[in-house]
Amino acid sequence: MYLEVKDLKKSYGEGGGYVQVLKGITAGVEQGEMCVIQGTSGSGKSTLLNCIGGLDTVDSGSIVVDGQEVAGLNSKALSNYRREKLGFIFQFYNLVPNLTVKENIQVCQYLTKNPLNMEELLQVLGLTEHQNKFPAQLSGGQQQRCAIARALIKNPSLLLCDEPTGALDSRTSRDILILLEDINRQYGTTMLIVTHNNSIKNMVHQVIMIKDGQISKNYRNEKRVPAAELEDL
Repeated sequence: MYLEVKDLKKSYGEGGGYVQVLKGITAGVEQGEMCVIQGTSGSGKSTLLNCIGGLDTVDSGSIVVDGQEVAGLNSKALSNYRREKLGFIFQFYNLVPNLTVKENIQVCQYLTKNPLNMEELLQVLGLTEHQNKFPAQLSGGQQQRCAIARALIKNPSLLLCDEPTGALDSRTSRDILILLEDINRQYGTTMLIVTHNNSIKNMVHQVIMIKDGQISKNYRNEKRVPAAELEDL
C-alpha cells in the first residue's frame, strides 16, 4: 500500500468552539491509482487531504506515504516531504500574476533534483503556444493546466487535487479530467482528488466517501468510465 492512513483524528478550536473534524479515519491507496475523496461541505475531506499533504497537523493517528511516517514530522522534514514526493493542485490556481506560464512552472522545477522535461510537459498539457503569456491572458482552463504543470514538473509520486474542476465549466472540467487520466496513465502518478462532483468518482480506481468526519463508504470501481464519457460534469 503506497498511502496508509490509520485512526486519524483532527480537531479545531477549544471550549465552546471545539470541533472534531476527523474522527478516526483509516484507509489506504495503492501506488499508481486514482482515488476520489467525496463528501458534503464540512465532512472533513479537504482536512484529510491537507493532513496527508503536511499542510495541517493531526491530533493523533498515522499517515504513511511510500513507507515514510508523515504525522509528527518537524517543519524541515515536512518541507522535504512536500518537495520530494508531493504535487498540489487547488480549485483556485494560485499562479504568480507577474510571471509567465513557463516561469510559474519553473518556480517548482527549481525545487527538485529530477524534474520532468519542460518542453514535453508543455506539449502534453497543451501550453506550448501559451508559455510566454501571463495568467491574466489565459482562460480558466488554461490557468488550471498551468497549475497542473507546475505541480507535475517536480515529478511527484503523489498528486493531491482539491476541487480541481470546481471553478470550471463542464466542457473545461472534462478536458482537465481527461488530462489527469492521461497523466496517471503516462507517469503512474498516484492521485487523490477531493471533489463535490458526483460524476468524477466513476473514472477512478477507488472511492472514499466521508460523512461527519468518518468514512461511510470505501470501495473500488470494478468498471471505470473514461473521463471523456462522464456525464453531468
